[in-house]
Amino acid sequence: MRKLFIALTALISLQLTAQVEDPTDWTTSVEKISDTEYILITEANIEPGWHVYSQAKGEKDEGPVATEFNFFGTEDFELVGINKETGTYAEYVEIWGMDVYQFANFARFEQKIVLNNPDIKYIAVEAYFMVCDDTQCLPPSPESLIFKLDENVDVVPDDIINAFYDAGEEPIKATGPEAGSIKKKGDKHEKKDLDSDEGDEEDNKSLWTIFLGCLIAGILTLATPCVFPMIPMTVSFFTKQAGGKLQGILYGVFILLIYVLFSLPFHLFESVSPDIFNEFSTNPWLNIFFFVVFIIFAISFFGAFEITMPNSLINKVDKASNVGGLIGVFFMALTLVLVSFSCTGPVIGAVLGSVLSTDGGATALTAGMAGFGFGLGIPFALFAIFPSWMNSLPKSGGWLNTVKVFLGFLELAFAFKFLSNADLVMQWHWIEREIFIAIWVAVFGALALYLFGKIKLPHDGPDQNISVGRMLLGLCSLVFSLYLLPGIWGAPLKLISGFPPPSTYSESPYGVGYKKASGATAAVELPEHAHFAVHDIVAFDDYEEGLAYAKKVKKPVLIDFTGWACVNCRKMEERVWAEPQILSILKRDIVLVSLYVDEKKALPKEDQYTSEVTQKRIRSVGNKWSDLQISKYQVNAQPYYALVDENGNDLKGVEQIGYTPDVDVYEQWLKEGVKKYK
Repeated sequence: MRKLFIALTALISLQLTAQVEDPTDWTTSVEKISDTEYILITEANIEPGWHVYSQAKGEKDEGPVATEFNFFGTEDFELVGINKETGTYAEYVEIWGMDVYQFANFARFEQKIVLNNPDIKYIAVEAYFMVCDDTQCLPPSPESLIFKLDENVDVVPDDIINAFYDAGEEPIKATGPEAGSIKKKGDKHEKKDLDSDEGDEEDNKSLWTIFLGCLIAGILTLATPCVFPMIPMTVSFFTKQAGGKLQGILYGVFILLIYVLFSLPFHLFESVSPDIFNEFSTNPWLNIFFFVVFIIFAISFFGAFEITMPNSLINKVDKASNVGGLIGVFFMALTLVLVSFSCTGPVIGAVLGSVLSTDGGATALTAGMAGFGFGLGIPFALFAIFPSWMNSLPKSGGWLNTVKVFLGFLELAFAFKFLSNADLVMQWHWIEREIFIAIWVAVFGALALYLFGKIKLPHDGPDQNISVGRMLLGLCSLVFSLYLLPGIWGAPLKLISGFPPPSTYSESPYGVGYKKASGATAAVELPEHAHFAVHDIVAFDDYEEGLAYAKKVKKPVLIDFTGWACVNCRKMEERVWAEPQILSILKRDIVLVSLYVDEKKALPKEDQYTSEVTQKRIRSVGNKWSDLQISKYQVNAQPYYALVDENGNDLKGVEQIGYTPDVDVYEQWLKEGVKKYK
């Protein structure tokens, strides 16, 4: 059954990826300013889910390949200013450890020129770009663009760009915008395809996740010293009056409404500046602000002081509640919200900070506030309908303060996530992976000691007993702290993947006491033309050289069509290849040949050719490997893996696969290939 599942998975993967993708459509137009001045406009429509990358590059010379515009025949005209972009935005990508500048759905470029030769009829430009989606990247590809200055110009030869290259003309590269001028995640949602059911479903799922998370936060806040004693007091008040059940229901609904109303001004901010929430989410200074706020809230929960609303405000609202009717019930609900602020304020701050760190904007904040208000307010309505349920409530006591302190420890832990976000963006290296994990070990270790009664805080009773629930929660915290501990020395900690900085952002990327092997220090003898790749796997970056070595050692070959700027290639290497069962196969049973389709190294003139499949000129090493992939497998996406014998023939019965994050499926595919070869 397992083999059948693996075969079906491979078949589905093949069907999904065995095609030459072309998710962009490029068009050109010309805007005439005067007889000698023009603006050349390039627009690219991008299929939903795919991204094209900006001309701007970040501080590091890494990440996806930046878009380039190469202008030919520049003796007839001059480029004026930068090639302006519309629709680009910056988004922090953890796998690269930096901001990536990209387009989604639509891209527009505008380049101003001044003619030196008024008789020219058209301008030829080659756009060089890369496109990726969530599972694959396509090799950087050239696109020939023709800007007709004269609408009546004759048909331009299809191979005009190749003619320029063959004539030995070096193009002039346009200057793109500076990275600092690109807004964080700007225009991402404005350009969203409104007809995309998949995009709507993804957004709805995200909003429901936020709602449910904040709902749990609201319910937890019920069990705090500021709120819990109010439940029997408030419900008793309503049940003693005529129509009290209806008023009790409205009381709970009004609590929900008040928190939703709190989010409405943020919709106004978003309408004034659509990018405001996107800027919030990746702004390092805002992340530092939330770090400070969370620390203050945590200290408040520990009992050092209380954060309260001004008494004058509470008294005025309380007086308004005596009006009676719907208005009176509303102001009673508002009084509860204000009086309980010392307990609810830090949790609301956590909700606000967490939601602003997403890209959901004001809608996500409203969903969060609705969830929190629902969790806090609806129980009041339910107890008003079913007052007998209050008999099952536990009595007030020291456990209420325990809940409050527990929330304080959680606030303290999450505070450092905000500081880590700022540190990653600014590359300060203050909170590298080891430091972050050590802080969490200390926080959750201290939480365990507190729950076991070994640490006393100001509002804890002197002889407070340890309940069974508190003991079990303490054990969970202790186990979690012990789980985190090996992470300081390089353990992957998949349970909290995404919270600590990536392993590359650490003092010891290979684990404490380890460093990347080199030809001089590696225990494995390095074959000729080979090198140590990721995880010190012996690899070749030339197809023929890899096959020649495979013949010598009589092993099958894993062809890894990859790219320097392929995010999902890095994910496969870090999260799948790093697993011991995969790594042992890659090091022991096969020959790895990694062919980088975005390698820019130029081929010698005599080795350049025109592809029989794509009819494009093959000028670089990356072009050569991309053409090999397309001609051999009719696929142009990466990552893409094929198992072949030492002659380059596909292993019978073993299909090629693409992005496969399931370790078990990938392992069985490798084992099946090794078995078929033998």
